[in-house]
Amino acid sequence: MVKKSDNSKYHVPNLERALTIMEHLSQHPAGLTASEISEQLKIPRNSIFRITSTLVDTNYLIRDDETKKYQLSQKLLTMGYSALGEQTLIEKALPVMRELRDELGETVPLGILHGNEGLIVEEVPGKHSFRFVLEPGRKFHLHTSAPAKSIIAFLKEDEKNKIISTIEFQKYNERTILSAPEYKKHLLTVQQKGFGIDYAEEIEGMICIAAPIFNYKGYPFASIWISGPSFRIKEKDFDKIGNKVIKYADRISRSLGFDPKFKK
Repeated sequence: MVKKSDNSKYHVPNLERALTIMEHLSQHPAGLTASEISEQLKIPRNSIFRITSTLVDTNYLIRDDETKKYQLSQKLLTMGYSALGEQTLIEKALPVMRELRDELGETVPLGILHGNEGLIVEEVPGKHSFRFVLEPGRKFHLHTSAPAKSIIAFLKEDEKNKIISTIEFQKYNERTILSAPEYKKHLLTVQQKGFGIDYAEEIEGMICIAAPIFNYKGYPFASIWISGPSFRIKEKDFDKIGNKVIKYADRISRSLGFDPKFKK
């Protein structure tokens, strides 16, 4: 929810409500009706109608005519890219991602951390007839995903521990990491090797191998990875593939002004 400061007397109530509605909808990707929003946020229905109508007209929300549900639009995602410099990242990363896709044949996504989740910001589809599709805007979990592991492993300890403390270690299968100590131990291996792996820890048969991207300050703020089926990405090839992904990720990092020799 939107927090009030000492200057709250200067706040615009309907603007606060609009921000609260958007924050609430971000937690409900399937969308909510006006009645549901009103009931859950304890905001009068007529206010919800006026605010959501304005947000739809300005393209911050979309409304499904059949279900009557409101969802966040891609406009906020685009604004986030601009604010964080992701647009520059995408421009620098896409040519390199295409080369990685051409070499390995698998889908190559690009992602960042977004609160206590990860967020896919771009994707280059794989060349195989059977491939995984990970569209921009899709979120991923921090304890199971290769990109999250590859980023968090290289964060400073205080920031790393703060993020780990927010993770709910939900179990998806017998390979899922289920505790903070186990996760921290796993991250040491990620840092040592330079790449993270999702051993089908959430989706059966889906293997991901990721490497971090660093900005000019040496901060790991993004990751590229390959996603493919376990019948093509064999465990015996993990290290070889991981080192290839590192090579391409480092190219992107260098294009952003980072010197890879200072990574570890």
